[in-house]
Amino acid sequence: MSRKPKKGYYVKGQFVAEGSELDLELKRELKGTDSLSRTDRKRESDERQDVGAELLTLRSDLSERLHAQGHINDTLRDAVAEAKRITNFEGKRRQMQYVGKLMRKLSDEAFAAVCDAITEQREGSSRVTLALHEAEQWRDRLVKEDAALDEWMQANPSTDSQQLRALIRQARKDDTTSKADVAKGLLPRQGRAYREIFQLVKSHLGEEGDIPAPEDFDD
Repeated sequence: MSRKPKKGYYVKGQFVAEGSELDLELKRELKGTDSLSRTDRKRESDERQDVGAELLTLRSDLSERLHAQGHINDTLRDAVAEAKRITNFEGKRRQMQYVGKLMRKLSDEAFAAVCDAITEQREGSSRVTLALHEAEQWRDRLVKEDAALDEWMQANPSTDSQQLRALIRQARKDDTTSKADVAKGLLPRQGRAYREIFQLVKSHLGEEGDIPAPEDFDD
């Protein structure tokens, strides 16, 4: 009596019987590969949806540059503009889904260019913030520390020293905050001279390239 042949298949010339350990192992590997692929596709889809949302906050000059370079077509540009105009929650949600759909159609090169533009904007914002903090620190030191003026003049000899000295004297006169007020955590009283010192310092730091010109600031 002949034996019933086993059900199975061949993999690289090797017979794999259905239900065997090798069969189960190959199926687990196959399932794992498919699962990972679906996960990767979902992650990429979500990433492109998120980047599409960030396009709404991209500066107009960066957006126009992407369009001029062909990374963003008219359809995507118009969809983003429409999403900005919509105020209804459900309407905006649907429009953003459409933007995400268009983002998923971008080539890898175009998507990378969009990401680079968003990164450029972020880094520019951080650079401006750090530079403004530096100007604030110099202003506060100039008002509080006598030695700070000489240090500033050595680093920035083109500054009108007489103007700066006068502003510092006036800023100190304007600040009538008492020690008791300081102990209570009250902020010092700040007059016009205090603000003018900041503008003077900021303008000189800008000449050195530390603070971007006004046209470089974010919208």
